[in-house]
Amino acid sequence: MTSLPDALSGLTTVGIAEADDALGLASGATAVWNGGTGDASTVLVAYTVAGDADLSGIIDGDDFFPQLEEAIAQATNSIHADVYIFDRDDVGTGIADQLKSEIQNRLAKAGVEVLEARISHLAYAPEIAGAMLRRQQAGAVIAARQRIVEGAVGMVDMALELLKSKHVVELDEERKAAMVSNLLVVLCGEHDVRPVVNTGTIYQ
Repeated sequence: MTSLPDALSGLTTVGIAEADDALGLASGATAVWNGGTGDASTVLVAYTVAGDADLSGIIDGDDFFPQLEEAIAQATNSIHADVYIFDRDDVGTGIADQLKSEIQNRLAKAGVEVLEARISHLAYAPEIAGAMLRRQQAGAVIAARQRIVEGAVGMVDMALELLKSKHVVELDEERKAAMVSNLLVVLCGEHDVRPVVNTGTIYQ
C-alpha cells in the first residue's frame, strides 16, 4: 500500500493491497471488487492516487486514520499530519484515547498515571487556513448585512407609518417607493451620505 507522505505529493501510482486489509475481509469471506470476486488472501491492484490505502480511488478517512494511528504508536516526540482536520466526534475522541493509551504505556514504568491527553497544537496548511478565513469572513459579512437590512426595513416602515398617522404629508405609491429606496440606500450604504436638496416640488 502507498504511504501518507506519498499522498502529500499528489502523485498517482499503482496501488497494491491484500483484500483483508483493503476491504476488511475476514478469513473465508468473499467480496466483489471491480467486477471480480475475491477472498481475504486476494491481492488487489489498481491505478489510483498515492496514499489510497483501500484502493477506493480517493484519499479519505479510511486511508488516513489507520496511518495516523500507526504514526501515534511509533511516535517519540511529535506527529506531522498536514491533511488532518481534528474534530470532537467519535473518530477524534478515539484518536485522543489512543494518544492517552500510548502515553500511559510509556510512563507506567515511572509510576505516572495519565488522566487525559489532548491535541495541544493544530496548524492548517496555508491554502486551507486562507479558505477557512475567507469563509468565516463571508459568513460574518452576510450576518451583518442581514441585521442591517432588517433594521433598515423596520425604520422605513416606522417612518412611513408616522408620516401617515401624524398627517405630515400624503404620498402616493410612487413617492412611497422613492422614499423607501432613498432611505434604504442611506441606511444600508457603507459610505457617508451626500444628500441632494430638492428646491422644487416633490414631483420635480
